[in-house]
Amino acid sequence: MSSVGNSTPIRSRTHCGRYTDLDADKLRGGYYTSASLAAWLSAWAIRSATDKVLEPSCGDGAFLDAAASRLERVELNDDGSSKQLLGVEILEAEAVKARRRLEHHYGAQASGMVHVGDFFDWWAATNQPSFDVVIGNPPFIRYQSFPEPHRHRAMEIMKLLGLAPNRLTNIWVPFVAAATASLRPGGRLALVLPAELLQVSYAAQLRSFLTDRFQCVHLVSCNELFFANAEQEVILLLADGAQRPSHESTCEVTLTAAATVAEIVDQPATELLSGAAPKAVKHDSEKWLKFFLSNAEIGLMRALRASNQTTTLKTFADVNVGVVTGRNQFFVLRRSDIDRHDIQEHTVPLVSRSQHLKGAIIDGSDWRQLAKADERVHLLDLEPLNGSTLTPELEFYIRHGERMNVHHGYKCSIRTPWYAVPAVWKPDAFVFRQIYDFPRMVLNNSDATATDTIHRMKCRRSPEQTVANTYTHLTAASAEIEGRSYGGGVLELEPTEATNLLMPTELGDAMPVDECDQLIRQNQLADVLRHNDHAILRAQLGLSSRECSQLKTIWEKMRDRRLSRRRRSS
Repeated sequence: MSSVGNSTPIRSRTHCGRYTDLDADKLRGGYYTSASLAAWLSAWAIRSATDKVLEPSCGDGAFLDAAASRLERVELNDDGSSKQLLGVEILEAEAVKARRRLEHHYGAQASGMVHVGDFFDWWAATNQPSFDVVIGNPPFIRYQSFPEPHRHRAMEIMKLLGLAPNRLTNIWVPFVAAATASLRPGGRLALVLPAELLQVSYAAQLRSFLTDRFQCVHLVSCNELFFANAEQEVILLLADGAQRPSHESTCEVTLTAAATVAEIVDQPATELLSGAAPKAVKHDSEKWLKFFLSNAEIGLMRALRASNQTTTLKTFADVNVGVVTGRNQFFVLRRSDIDRHDIQEHTVPLVSRSQHLKGAIIDGSDWRQLAKADERVHLLDLEPLNGSTLTPELEFYIRHGERMNVHHGYKCSIRTPWYAVPAVWKPDAFVFRQIYDFPRMVLNNSDATATDTIHRMKCRRSPEQTVANTYTHLTAASAEIEGRSYGGGVLELEPTEATNLLMPTELGDAMPVDECDQLIRQNQLADVLRHNDHAILRAQLGLSSRECSQLKTIWEKMRDRRLSRRRRSS
């Protein structure tokens, strides 16, 4: 979700950080759209010499340049050309660059084609809708990094358009909403957006907003990252047929996946999009990640979620974040650290990395091996002291932390005392937060807790059965849809997403968790899944062998897609 990337000389425009005077190297320069991609999007979006085109965050003018070239190819007359193309840019220096690009097309008329100022200010003062086409690459800036008064204006426009922003809302969301509302009936929207559009909760309303206001939404993804120096997966949004909002309207959504950027720009958009099957849209918070699947696969997942034969993990357990220390470097210790500072009596066992969890169970023997290997598996737990006098050794270590300014960190600074880490409790099981292959649940037969790199699960039913019943292709497939993946190919599950994973309504006759554990440690996860698919999905839920195969295919298709991006970016 980072809004920041590294500048490179081969990119053509900046879109990030233009709204802030904070550290320029950090908040500026982010991601850049290539000239070929800007031209490809403009070629799809602009159909007529009379199209009026807006670029709401034009930067140095790469999209304006591409749009001007496209308008020339559709035989735009010189008369009135300055009224056909408009860019908005908040930084004067970038606006000057954009005007210089346009001078090659329009000469002196270019001076009136770039408005300098805040896009949201300009939007509120302009009659809308006014344009046939909106193109561009809006800023990816987190809510907290977007300064006032610009943020307030953006959020007010979202509210005006019927959306409810929150403190997670990235600034590209109001850009998309305002851009959509700028289009005349029948207009087109062509934007470079973060793939978060497909999956994050703060974009759920925007997904419905788009399907209410367009006849067709095309999404183009790429296994090769659009921006080589950024761990940010990006998609292309091509929305056609702008219309008055109506929940009764039918919007077709297609999703086209390409292997490389070259594969996209080397063919016309109409040709690339022609092979994508339209997908039925549900007007709820359903994620669009499932549009990577076929209609039959989507139908199966929807039917299973609606079935009384399935429920979610929430039925059997609660999932919470791990311990938030405020500074792991100080609170998460090795055995050698403990011995050196003589604070043995004030630590508890800990799992600090998912790599510490080798199978489907962690027991005391596993943890002791980690401790013997001098892994960071000890948590400094001082909350039980409850104001008791500190030993000289412990007081020395706390003063050591203060010399490191640990107590000035946000989490530590709001605690009294700062070194008393809260919520140190032992879970029934661990849930992987970051997933490379399978969404692993691990029974906790040790005395360990976990840091917030791993989630903690407290079960309402048998922990052994609960964990064992998660090892099916049903749970695996739903994890790929409920979670979110980023540029590095890792699937991430937040606690609410983990509790939304599909499970059988009744805990069934799954392979015993100790047998699962042995097979997983021997890299034989497939054997576990095969057994549980037969025992649970077929015998208990009544799924056919074809439906079980479909679930396996869904998991593998979604998993392999994100992992292929990881390989390409590494």
